[in-house]
Amino acid sequence: MIWWIKARRLRPVLVPGTAACILLVALAHDQAIELPGMLSASANQVFLMQLTPLLVTSTLAHCLNQRLDEAEVMATRNLRRLDIGAVLTCVSAVAVAGVAIGAAAGSDEATTIGRNTAFLTGLMLLAEAVHPKAVTVAPAGWVFAIMFLGYSDYHRPWPWAVTLHSPPNIPALLVCLAVFLGGLIAQALTRRTI
Repeated sequence: MIWWIKARRLRPVLVPGTAACILLVALAHDQAIELPGMLSASANQVFLMQLTPLLVTSTLAHCLNQRLDEAEVMATRNLRRLDIGAVLTCVSAVAVAGVAIGAAAGSDEATTIGRNTAFLTGLMLLAEAVHPKAVTVAPAGWVFAIMFLGYSDYHRPWPWAVTLHSPPNIPALLVCLAVFLGGLIAQALTRRTI
């Protein structure tokens, strides 16, 4: 297991990436900018928390693609299970930290970081199952699509823009959890070529 931790670069990449995400949530949870809307005449308010999950998805994508091919061929442990455990641990840490920071600061945006991270991580894992080169493009593409196309008018996101909805929105939460679960299943079933 030690070689798996070293091969996946969990300590030098994933741990600092997750810590940076949590630190950004703590420091800038209510920071927003206004961007022009492509589908509406008004401006779209975009919180920094929409971009923050990309720290986690990009570091996870990098770590999951680091391998020692010879060792993995001979491995006696289930490496897919270890990879899924790393994904679950990382997303859970961000979600718990987001809820704690949101409760302490009274910020709905900080509370949504776990849901949004789970959605974008699931999207990343699904994209990897379809095409390995799409692993980092899919979450970034989603974030930029919702930033410019996600609002029907000021502060009213389209139903499909699930990461823009407020925390009590149950359909958005269910879609995010379904995508995350689908991504985990795809991670477990996808064969990697060595």
